[in-house]
Amino acid sequence: MERLDGQVAIVTGASRGIGRAVAKELADYGASVVVNYNQSKDQADALVKQITADGSQAIAVRADVGQPDDAKALIETAIKEYERIDILVNNAGVNRDKTLRRMASEEWDEVIRTDLNSAFYCSSAAIPHMIEAKYGRIINMSSIIGQMGNVGQSNYAAAKAGLIAFTKSAAQELARYNITVNAMCPGFIETDMVLALSDEVKESLIAKIPLGRFGKPEEVATFIRYLVTEGQWITGQQLNPNGGMYMY
Repeated sequence: MERLDGQVAIVTGASRGIGRAVAKELADYGASVVVNYNQSKDQADALVKQITADGSQAIAVRADVGQPDDAKALIETAIKEYERIDILVNNAGVNRDKTLRRMASEEWDEVIRTDLNSAFYCSSAAIPHMIEAKYGRIINMSSIIGQMGNVGQSNYAAAKAGLIAFTKSAAQELARYNITVNAMCPGFIETDMVLALSDEVKESLIAKIPLGRFGKPEEVATFIRYLVTEGQWITGQQLNPNGGMYMY
């Protein structure tokens, strides 16, 4: 298995859930990791402490990546600290679930800004450095919801579907520079969002998953690590760790 020694990874929304697992996985394989967070400072600091205790390098950087200036500052901080960016995982996201007739415009805007716009802001700031290096790996964290939709999640579905389309266009533009761009589309994963559901809802969801369980954040992280270590000929794809819940 190839390692990531000498490479630098930025993971947005890395203080919890899938982002945390991804940051830890990349660090375990030798990458220096920029742990981005917006509100969960204590959790981000604890992750950095864990990574450094295990022998890798990491820093925590607060930035609301749904704001263009914050996203740019995050990339500039990574360059100042490590002088390069090899891997960008656009993982930051929120959900504000309501049916269309009850959803406020602010709830629509917040999800689009955080889940979709942030990927553009961070990528556009990182791409010049990747082009200069003639190397880059960008992973956009979409979702099964962006593929099949879901009641009460029109904002979230629109943002995650937008990430898939963004991925395809960016992959075509950036391939000439040896930069790959892929979208990860997890199914229902054991994160705070899923674990907060009622037992009844959890049981109904698991009944729809052929493999009979929710996924684990570490399983998504392993897939991402494969893409950035051995996925040199994979770009513009939507990859689906979802237990078989959605097939096409």
